[in-house]
Amino acid sequence: MRRILIVTDAWLPQVNGVVRSIEALLAQAPALGVAIDVLDSTGFRTAPVPTYPSMRFAVTRPAAVARRIEAADPDFVHIATEGPLGLCAWIACRRAGRPFTTCYHTRFPEYLAMRRVAPRRLVYWLLRRFHNAGLGVMVATQSLERELRARGFDRLMRWSRGVDGDLFQPSGRRVLNLPQPIFLTCARLAVEKNLDAFLSLDLPGSKVVIGDGPDRARLEARFPDAHFLGELFGPALAEAYASADVFVFPSLSDTFGLVLLEALASGLPVAAFPVAGPLDVIGDSGAGALDWDLRNAALAALSIPRERARAHAMTFSIAASARQFLQNIFRAHAAPELETEIAG
Repeated sequence: MRRILIVTDAWLPQVNGVVRSIEALLAQAPALGVAIDVLDSTGFRTAPVPTYPSMRFAVTRPAAVARRIEAADPDFVHIATEGPLGLCAWIACRRAGRPFTTCYHTRFPEYLAMRRVAPRRLVYWLLRRFHNAGLGVMVATQSLERELRARGFDRLMRWSRGVDGDLFQPSGRRVLNLPQPIFLTCARLAVEKNLDAFLSLDLPGSKVVIGDGPDRARLEARFPDAHFLGELFGPALAEAYASADVFVFPSLSDTFGLVLLEALASGLPVAAFPVAGPLDVIGDSGAGALDWDLRNAALAALSIPRERARAHAMTFSIAASARQFLQNIFRAHAAPELETEIAG
């Protein structure tokens, strides 16, 4: 059985698209005949992430990470994030002459520029050096692939996402006892998610926000009529989705938006701006309304059948996503016999 080691700064108990994507891979790995291990900050000294005190990152050195990699004895190494742990793994692999793949999950240049931490041009230069040193960099959408290629990123490979259609599905029971229609969003409550654009809309019914983050207190104070539910997981999250009428996705910077698939699978049509992420996920499916006027999009989405949203979500299979990830790994390492085996 082939062993893959995923190195990630983002891991439980964090809740984000990176963590959920890796969790899905772990769940699918046995059926695909591979073993996937995760090297995260466990066992290392940690420190809080600036502007995200509830999140912590590993404080370590490349030599310590190199020892952990050697102890895991993987056939393949995949560096999922560009944080301190990912950087140490990058250095360790390069020193050892060990090939690796990477993934571009997060728009750090835009996020850091929003916080005035570093100029976008500098961060893109650093990320280009980080990712181009590997055998391949996985991206979730065609739009992101085009954008990164134009910025000088090499060896780009598509890795789409999937959704758990058994967990997230329509339900006749509404757990949100609020005036209808219910417009719902689910996100980290942070500046890059552009939540003000949703919460400031003049909409009928109720606005519901699922999630937590450093911007929560400000948002609750500015929008007292909105309903903030905090973080929800598993069945509780699925029930909340299924109790709403429209999923509003105000982000302008997400690389994919796994919550889009979760909402669609729950029967929620999507309202979003026509930007990368929503354009790639919704496309011409008719499962959502994309408009630069987000209010128009939200109201238009009310007339979209829930069955259409659900049907479109089911075209994004978790098993197919995991298979695509493994094919990328094997193709990058020039192992066509393994790629063929997974494809079969």
